[in-house]
Amino acid sequence: METQELHRGRLIDHIQLVVRDLPASQAFYTAVFEVLKIPMGGTADGYFWADELFVSTADSEAAQGQLTGRHHMAFQAQDRAMVDAFYKAALANGAKDNGAPGERPYHPGYYACFVLDPDGNNIEAVFHGEAKRSAPSVKVTF
Repeated sequence: METQELHRGRLIDHIQLVVRDLPASQAFYTAVFEVLKIPMGGTADGYFWADELFVSTADSEAAQGQLTGRHHMAFQAQDRAMVDAFYKAALANGAKDNGAPGERPYHPGYYACFVLDPDGNNIEAVFHGEAKRSAPSVKVTF
């Protein structure tokens, strides 16, 4: 695997999930990332990646250890409509409802939904409300 360009600066450097059924997970994440306008990064033997997320099987060289249970991960959405579309795409691609789109009490304007991916990980899409970014991400080129 040779990566020539990375985008960083969104709080999380990377997350790796170890899953039981790689094709089911890849279908799920491909569908929801399409809604979030995040391109898939690529695939290799036993894993795939997109942005800061790596997903592998337990027997992949990329995985160290065993399945560890349910994790929570939140993806940024550009607006409320994107949260709604994420929710629909997730449910249509193997996810289970874990909290329909709506306002949450975390801070004013926090609009999110929660789904359980094919391995039971709690996956959130969140729009924090109107705000201005200094840059969409930090671009790292090798």
